[in-house]
Amino acid sequence: MFVSRLTELLGIQYPIIQGGMAWVSEATLAAAVSNAGGVGLIAGGAAPADFIRGEIRKARQLTDKPFGVNIMLLSPYAEALAELVAEEGVPIVTTGAGSPAKYIEKWKAAGIKVIPVIPSTALAVRMERVGADAVVAEGCESGGHIGELTTMALVPQVVDAVKIPVIAAGGIADGRGAAAAFMLGAQGIQVGTRFLASTECQIHENYKNLVVGAKDTDTAVTGRSNGHPVRQIKNRMTKKFLDMEKQGATFEELEGMTVGTLHRAVAEGDLDGGSFMAGQIAGLVREIKPCSEIIREIFAQAEERIRSFDRAGGCHD
Repeated sequence: MFVSRLTELLGIQYPIIQGGMAWVSEATLAAAVSNAGGVGLIAGGAAPADFIRGEIRKARQLTDKPFGVNIMLLSPYAEALAELVAEEGVPIVTTGAGSPAKYIEKWKAAGIKVIPVIPSTALAVRMERVGADAVVAEGCESGGHIGELTTMALVPQVVDAVKIPVIAAGGIADGRGAAAAFMLGAQGIQVGTRFLASTECQIHENYKNLVVGAKDTDTAVTGRSNGHPVRQIKNRMTKKFLDMEKQGATFEELEGMTVGTLHRAVAEGDLDGGSFMAGQIAGLVREIKPCSEIIREIFAQAEERIRSFDRAGGCHD
């Protein structure tokens, strides 16, 4: 039922991509998602090329399925990572925080499928024009760095604006969200927060427990005042940051406060000082499961929802 332009483009069983979460999306998680029939991603984040090269080679030992690398274009290592993925023949690259236009010719020559993450229709159109194979339309429900439009508003507008496949992201953690994305015209979904609570995810147990225990209102967005909004689970760090924003703290003061906070969350589980990035849908995540079970459940539930809708003849009052 879920054969789509995206599954054909990427050579995968299920139309699902695991989000490229900095410090989180490493080889073990990426390989588990790929082995389960989706596309696992290794997050470049702000890591140097040699480190990511090691993760790519580790992933190749763990899976023979397609996987990819996410490159944050604001990273000081973006140029080196762009060269690296071509050298290593990584099959799929997703990008964020800018335009990958200057790298696309090189990547296409290396046989790489290029999928930028975009927060607006205008950027989606631009990415199609410069040769992207698909786009991820990511709503502000997502964890981490976010735009302003919701997934429900963004996805159908992007679908109408481009001819390449659109992948919906933001607020999707089960089959109901997946079915909704397909109804909006998406050819696939990108999921991040749900995979935080997976067996193979290597984050600290405190991080996983925060996600599993989260309620619908337990995330906050920091950084709106400096133009870099980030969604994360509320704790003392987010409260202090928001207080500083209200008091008119400078960009430098705010940036200085966040240095190392994501690593403290991922590696140390620092409940007070860590930045536990997660989306609003964390309130729906209740169990830690293997990636294979998560993916099977999402698509089994999505199929049942869609078939039930069809059997009922659509929506009735």
